[in-house]
Amino acid sequence: MSRQIQITFDAHDPSALSSFWRDALGYVHPGPPGAELPEGADPLAAWDDFLERAGVPKEQRNTRSAIEDPDGSGPRIFFQQVPEGKTAKNRVHLDVRAAPGLQGDERMAALEADCERLVALGATRVRRFEPEPPMSAGHIVMTDPEGNEFCLD
Repeated sequence: MSRQIQITFDAHDPSALSSFWRDALGYVHPGPPGAELPEGADPLAAWDDFLERAGVPKEQRNTRSAIEDPDGSGPRIFFQQVPEGKTAKNRVHLDVRAAPGLQGDERMAALEADCERLVALGATRVRRFEPEPPMSAGHIVMTDPEGNEFCLD
């Protein structure tokens, strides 16, 4: 029997980092438990209202955040606030599959286009790796707004 997984990021600002990854991956912020959100409602605002009604102090309301795949096929991603900053290279990272099935110049052009989109969202471009068939189709290494490495693949 397989297991479901959740990917967890340690973060300085869980709300901001979850919003970056929401937009990067096309995920959504789920609403609070039991809340029926109207179309177009802001789930983060609903969470703030929920936490206020629950008596959670304002300084503790950005200690956690989560995003989910709206289709339900991808893993849930959870963000938890930690006091320390990132100090070393990730031992595990996400590969964002931005050009599935594409090869050569067409693939690299698709990766470059997504790289530009992600930079506009707050990511940083680190390095481009050219295709080296048959072992590599090429990819771009990037970091999210808090310095976590990921690859456009």
